[in-house]
Amino acid sequence: MDFAWTPEQDRLREQARAIAAAAVAEHGWHLDSWINGYSKEFARTMGELGWIGLTWPEEFGGGGRPAIDRLIIGEELIAAGAPIAAMWFADRQMGPALITHGRPDQQQEFLPGILSGETTWCIGMSEPNAGSDLASLKTSAVLDGDDYVINGQKIWTSFGAVADYCYLICRTSSDGPPHRGISEIIVPMDTPGIEVRPIKDMTTNRHFAEVFYTDVRVPAANLVGVEGNAFKQTMRQLEHERGGIDRLVSNRAIYELALARADRENPVMRQRIARLESDYRIGRILVTREVLGQAPPGFSAATKCFCTEHEWRVAEFVASVFGAETMLWDDVTRGVVYAPGYTIMGGTSDVMRNILGERVLGLPREPR
Repeated sequence: MDFAWTPEQDRLREQARAIAAAAVAEHGWHLDSWINGYSKEFARTMGELGWIGLTWPEEFGGGGRPAIDRLIIGEELIAAGAPIAAMWFADRQMGPALITHGRPDQQQEFLPGILSGETTWCIGMSEPNAGSDLASLKTSAVLDGDDYVINGQKIWTSFGAVADYCYLICRTSSDGPPHRGISEIIVPMDTPGIEVRPIKDMTTNRHFAEVFYTDVRVPAANLVGVEGNAFKQTMRQLEHERGGIDRLVSNRAIYELALARADRENPVMRQRIARLESDYRIGRILVTREVLGQAPPGFSAATKCFCTEHEWRVAEFVASVFGAETMLWDDVTRGVVYAPGYTIMGGTSDVMRNILGERVLGLPREPR
């Protein structure tokens, strides 16, 4: 691998850094901005720049740009705290899913709104009794004429209260093994029968929500892919989710604050900084392998595990530098206490290690 950036990539990074600074000045600074920094206005700006769907094929309205360009832009925007959450999920997962599995009419209906930044999407995945074990989900969709009738509950649905659409993972059949009978359906969030209850977490972030579906009727035409055969589609979505730059630099902003404070004359402190800087470089290499398609199938579990555990270590470093000040309620404190979420969101580290052992290393499963 050539670790040198090209002149074009250096210019793109400078442009992204300038755009990020302008966004922070206009819309505010946000920790973990890919999930906590919600700005519809900046999403539209991203659309105007052509930075949504940057790597999608041109025939679908995308930019047809190399995947490394999206990594560069994403790293600068998130590290600076620019509010990209209103478009991030759709750009990262929903658009690629529709391009791969959607019908032409679905692509024509939904992709333009994503590309322009006009529509925000949430993902209906986790349930109260189906978090890491997604195959045990219970939310049902029963075909009734030309509609699916949906009943059930989702939880930890980020942006459920503000999204235009939910990309819902649900059960259309209970026959056979648990991973069979799972389907993906696009659900407009203004459909009658949907109740959204926002969740405020301990850091005062408000992106989470519980979403209840009671006899929600959605056109059968909103099914994405093959009914009952969406488990592999969902696993591919999680590959996009787990192996991205957002899993490495979520709390880079408070790391920079701590660096400015740290006593770099202290040899122990210098060793800690050297370790973190090395891990940033290792994490970037892992993410780069993912976006270039050089990693083995399923290896995003290792990338996610390494990067999010690194973010935890960053939070510990920040807390040690700021000391008792982290007991005051400010952005630094919020960044420190948010850290446990990194190794839980998108699959816990224990689950990631199981995936890595079974699917990548081919280790035997423990007998039950």
